[in-house]
This record gives sequence, C-alpha cells and structure tokens, in this order.
Amino acid sequence: MGFGQFLASPELKLKVITYRDVFQDSAKESSRFGEEYERLSAIIRLDPKDISKLAIKEGETVIVKNNFGKVVVKAQKSGYEQPHTGIAYMVNGPWSNALVPDETNGTGVPKFKNFEASVQGAKDEKITGIKEIF
Repeated sequence: MGFGQFLASPELKLKVITYRDVFQDSAKESSRFGEEYERLSAIIRLDPKDISKLAIKEGETVIVKNNFGKVVVKAQKSGYEQPHTGIAYMVNGPWSNALVPDETNGTGVPKFKNFEASVQGAKDEKITGIKEIF
C-alpha cells in the first residue's frame, strides 16, 4: 500500500461543449450498442494542460459529473492547436446527454451544447456502459 492511495484525485470544473462526429454517427447506424459506437462516444477531449492538472495520462478513464448525472469515460487530448484550458469537448451521445441540465430557462430546450461538469481521474474504473445510462 502506497501513501498516494489515500489522496483524492485532483478535480477540475470544466465547461463541456458537445459536437457531432461523422464517424461516431456511422458507428451508431451500424450498432447503437456496439463496441465501436462506445469507443467513439464515451470520450472527453481535454486540453493537454488540463490532463496534466488531473494527474492522468491520455487514454485513462475519468469521472465526469454534475448535478444531473455521472459517467466514466476515456480522456483524450483534443488535438487542437489553440490552448483551451477549462473547456472540454464530448461528442453528442448517451454519455454527454447523461450530463445535460434539465433546466431550460423557459425555452423548453435543454443546454445540449454548453454545460459545466467536474472531471477527475477514475483509476481502474470501467467506462459507463450504454445500458447503464438508459
């Protein structure tokens, strides 16, 4: 047993922006419950500095949560040249939708594109399965 196991993982509060992805959409058409769809959907893209602040490596799982839901997804570097610390990207799908606030401010439309969530490392936790979300 190491001392580090008693320390809490660093947690960041981030703004999450959702987006569409043609490859993920194609995988969804093949099998909404398939491995490829999960591989392309259950991810969060982070700025390299935010990955460093979380004390994780690319490809490790993270817990993404807010008052509306909680999912475990895989962390990836965003690949954008411009720094965007504090902003994360998730593809539209069950994993991001589990976090969408139900507040509509009278419009009747939830904020699918822009919401806040906390992110922290999830050592050895498995990605939240799609059947667990539904």
